[in-house]
Amino acid sequence: MGYDASLSGRVEMDTDVALVKKARDGDFHAFEQLFDRHRTLVYRFAYQMTSRRDDAEDVVQEAFVRAYQNLHRYRDEAKFTTWLLRIVTNLCTDQARMSQRRTALEQQEAAGALDWMTSGDIEDPVHNLEADRRKIVLRKALNALPIHHRSVIVLRDIEEREYPEIASILGCTVGGAKLRVLRARRALRDRISPFLGEDRS
Repeated sequence: MGYDASLSGRVEMDTDVALVKKARDGDFHAFEQLFDRHRTLVYRFAYQMTSRRDDAEDVVQEAFVRAYQNLHRYRDEAKFTTWLLRIVTNLCTDQARMSQRRTALEQQEAAGALDWMTSGDIEDPVHNLEADRRKIVLRKALNALPIHHRSVIVLRDIEEREYPEIASILGCTVGGAKLRVLRARRALRDRISPFLGEDRS
């Protein structure tokens, strides 16, 4: 006698429906059986959607929580796994949107932190680079600058010296000191861009 896949699927569906009914009646063990039976399917699907194990595990947990909370909405004419994967799909879609928003916000913050380098009129760049990663990037970029650029950045933006004092140290006019700081900031911006993965070509 050959294997009847449709019969097997029908039996599985019937068993799922029976377990759902028990779970609706308060039998949590029945829901645990549903979890044990289908968690691998859900994980595999979530992993294909997210490409990250941690994210997939989070989706599995949240999907079954939502399924349990919404058992009253499940209709027996659909396979339980179909209904469950619909929940998973929605979760993965939400997660992708949140990830995109998070990435956009991070890019926005990074762009905001670099505004002073573009305009040259915000005089306290170090405080605009508060995140640890940006401090590391700033330090690497600063170390890569020629000494004449590095020195004025340190004087003006790290030690917060006034322009007349910087001019006195450098032996130039105040206007000359401001110009040197502007040039150094632009050079630093160009050094920082590759570390932040920005293309300014």
